[in-house]
Amino acid sequence: MKPLIVLLVLLTSITSFAQHDTTYKLRDHYDKAEYFIPARDGVKLFTIVYTPKDKSKSYPMLMNRTCYNASSYANFNTQGHPSDYLVKEGYILVFQDVRGRYMSGGQFNNMTPNIPGNNPKNKKDIDESSDTWDSIDWLVKNIKGNNGRVGIFGISYPGFYSAASLPDAHPALKAVSPQAPISDFFFDDFHHMGTYLQSYTPAFPVFGVQKKDTTRQDWYMPQLMKMYQNQPKNAYDFYLAKGPLKNITKEYYDSNFFWQQIIDHPNYDSFWQKRSILPHLKSGIKPAVLTVGGWFDAEDLYGPLNIYKTIEAGNPGTKNRIVMGPWAHGDWANESAKAIHNHIYFGDSISSFYQKNIELPFFNHYLKGTGNDTLPEAWMFNTGTKQWQQFDVWPPKNIPPVQLYFGPNGQLSINKPVDPNAKFEYISDPAKPVPYTSQIEGLTFTPRRFMSDDQRHASTRPDVITFQTEPLADAVTVAGEILAKLKVALSTTDADFVVKLIDVYPDNHPQYEHNPKNIIMGGYQQLVRHEVFRGRFRNSFEKPEPFVPGQPTDVSVPLQDILHTFKKGHRIMVQIHSTWFPYIDRNPQQYVENIYKADEKDFIKSTIQVFGSSTVGVGGAQHNSTNTSTTPAKTF
Repeated sequence: MKPLIVLLVLLTSITSFAQHDTTYKLRDHYDKAEYFIPARDGVKLFTIVYTPKDKSKSYPMLMNRTCYNASSYANFNTQGHPSDYLVKEGYILVFQDVRGRYMSGGQFNNMTPNIPGNNPKNKKDIDESSDTWDSIDWLVKNIKGNNGRVGIFGISYPGFYSAASLPDAHPALKAVSPQAPISDFFFDDFHHMGTYLQSYTPAFPVFGVQKKDTTRQDWYMPQLMKMYQNQPKNAYDFYLAKGPLKNITKEYYDSNFFWQQIIDHPNYDSFWQKRSILPHLKSGIKPAVLTVGGWFDAEDLYGPLNIYKTIEAGNPGTKNRIVMGPWAHGDWANESAKAIHNHIYFGDSISSFYQKNIELPFFNHYLKGTGNDTLPEAWMFNTGTKQWQQFDVWPPKNIPPVQLYFGPNGQLSINKPVDPNAKFEYISDPAKPVPYTSQIEGLTFTPRRFMSDDQRHASTRPDVITFQTEPLADAVTVAGEILAKLKVALSTTDADFVVKLIDVYPDNHPQYEHNPKNIIMGGYQQLVRHEVFRGRFRNSFEKPEPFVPGQPTDVSVPLQDILHTFKKGHRIMVQIHSTWFPYIDRNPQQYVENIYKADEKDFIKSTIQVFGSSTVGVGGAQHNSTNTSTTPAKTF
């Protein structure tokens, strides 16, 4: 795989590039300038500024802080960031390399810990909030024609930088839109509930190699190319052949600082805790906030939901809103005539609807003072009815909660316990892990399609237990938080638990015209929501502990939020298993202190029992009964 192709694969996963109106030429309407803005410690931050040629009026600024090369927005191409609607509206557009990246000075730090009370008086300590504060202060004082108002937006890592601008924000910062934001590296992005996303493995050169000097080029390419050099076509076989994660360290990343940090901190210790932005959003947030996410985002679904909820809980006076659409990571910035995720069609021009009717009015109102603030609290897409719904509060209070119970012969009951004394058993073998997808995929920077994939490949496996309802006599809508309360017993001392909520289509469901003929929609088992939980963290993410073999034990698995209607004639299905490879790394299933350093001999089979007293609850007052005292924000 050529370096340019590899880089394209990474960038299209990290950010989404919108289609543009080719009749509108940015060069005809904007002037470009480049600056090195001094931060309070003397480090200079490289910044590109586009200013409208029309000088008859003043303009607000829209800022994007990125670790993915601000120079990629040079040459009068904003790549859909912000949308063409906003560009044509007239804004001063600002793109900045964050500290330690590309043309900016200083050292790069992943998820730089926030320092409370750091602005504006402290002129020594630095974090992302202070770098943003210093940049905004310089921009409003030095860029001619600005109206003194600034907005910040960004997708994925730039979404984190957007959220990080909120604590101790500069008074000129009036509107912030964190989009697919990372909020806590132990719960989203590189980890899910403490498990490692093995699919992220090719990304470490991008985040774990320091540059030696300012550059517009991708200095990490030699390390990136080492993994891609043989062009693996099947990630499942590739990673299984590599064996334990310690072999990845030895073969690829013994000199990668971020990989080493991951290895050195397998638990939710102070290293990860101080990198969470959530505790710093609990109070004092003054700018208006529009958090955006995708229901099918395999990277950052936890981030937008928990950033919104944390701000909402502690900042009653803040204009705080959330949008969740039928998108994968960042796809709201990439318009297509037909909104299709994997094989599922959701409607026409959904991204354009968001850009024109939600994002544009938000920034126009708070930065230009035009229009009325009429956006709802939550603008959420129902992935079952395939329609937008508006809510005054999220999670909603007007949709009844649903409780799912397990019964013999794969029975799934709605709101009626079946047999709490029943037992369901499977053997989990890390040498033959359950694949995360029904399709063959090569190395990816986190797969995207599987979030609505057909689960028939899993439901036929003996190491997956499957429960489903009878065909529904009436539609069932589920909304809000999901919590699986499992009671389990293991023959070993550790295991992971994957819980999946699935929409089973009727056998006579018509084919979609956009799909290839081999994709059969009759009986399709569409993944709607899932999460994985590392069992050792059932009582504390900071202090893991082994299971006692044979002893019934409670494990609570908080899934991310949902808004989905299971239509009449469909079935509701729940699947439970303990491997999901190579999206998630393999648990040895015998307790070791550090899975990243486990040996081949540590990986053993486990006989796992799930008891009939287990439940999956959706909506209502769902709370994680797991001890989350070491988690900064109890927002599960």
